[in-house]
Amino acid sequence: MKHFYFLFIFCFCSISLLAQDAPKDESKKYFSLEADYYYGSILEHNPDIQHVITGHPRGVTLSYNRKTFGGEAWERFHRYPDWGVTAIYQDMQNEFLGEAFSLYGHYNFYFFQRNVVVRVGQGIAYSTNPFDRESNFNNNAYGTRFLSSTFLKFNYVKENFYKGFGFHAGFSIIHYSNANLKAPNNSTNTFGLNAGVSYQLDYENLPEYTPIQEGENSKDYAEPIKYNIAFRFGVHESDVVGSGQFPFYIVSAFADKRINYKSTLQAGIDVMFLPFMKEFIKYRSIAFPEDGLSGDEDWKRVGLFVGHELRFNKVAFVSQLGYYVYYPFEFENRVYNRLGLKRYFLGDKVFASVTVRAHWAKAEGVEFGLGIRL
Repeated sequence: MKHFYFLFIFCFCSISLLAQDAPKDESKKYFSLEADYYYGSILEHNPDIQHVITGHPRGVTLSYNRKTFGGEAWERFHRYPDWGVTAIYQDMQNEFLGEAFSLYGHYNFYFFQRNVVVRVGQGIAYSTNPFDRESNFNNNAYGTRFLSSTFLKFNYVKENFYKGFGFHAGFSIIHYSNANLKAPNNSTNTFGLNAGVSYQLDYENLPEYTPIQEGENSKDYAEPIKYNIAFRFGVHESDVVGSGQFPFYIVSAFADKRINYKSTLQAGIDVMFLPFMKEFIKYRSIAFPEDGLSGDEDWKRVGLFVGHELRFNKVAFVSQLGYYVYYPFEFENRVYNRLGLKRYFLGDKVFASVTVRAHWAKAEGVEFGLGIRL
């Protein structure tokens, strides 16, 4: 079951990132290939992972980029980004962590006359040496073999520098975590320097960028306030190893206001049903009587949130910040955040989402969501 969830995350994220409306003229499809090497360090974001930081991770990145030239409105309003697929091999240089193989869907955003690129990728990773009670109990970073993974990459680029060949260099951050699907889950964040080369296929026939059309304005896509209902669900475990995985359910109601082509603002309420919390409270009341818990404290929560959606045609990147107004049992903290992807269907009236709810950098669960927009 745990493998199914992460495969679902990867498929959703990759398909959502890549499945934009392609230009109808097939001749407008252009793509490039990249390869680079990186060398870095695992950041000590948690003192509990100090013992697994023993060397400098290194690896190889391979990427496929589909170029855009403004054939669709979303391409023009986002300044002609690329989208594609990235594969990363990483040797963690630690006997307990082993190696990681990962695959992502990504976007490239260009700045400063297309000399600086920011790449954002989301996908799935495979760890060769996850936590095991008997054979690898020192790996408290990865509780499962399959992990969700996110990376950010900042590069100086020179594309098509000589007959289709180009070069790039910069730095990246790669995050591996199972989002508390199973304990332990202290995760890792690798900061690395990278350098590599690229090749632009069919470089002699690249078209010109289509500018914003006359009379075309991002604010023309503004909409009146809409009301949404969403149901989110998933499976997770407390930080106590072996405490068991439990399903969770969240009902969300919120209003949104699309202010232009790219941005939609949100505000709403989450009602959370968290059975793992019920078992965790019982455990704490018995194992730590000094906490003064009865074991019958309420395990449900209610949160208020505000948020933003960054739209790419039918796909949106969701970011929300919330505060628990009903918080009967203190666990982590009262502020939470939600990040992920949403895909609209049926003229933006129905949506599906995959998001991660966390308390700052500590994930509590991967949420699969379905909703309607009225």
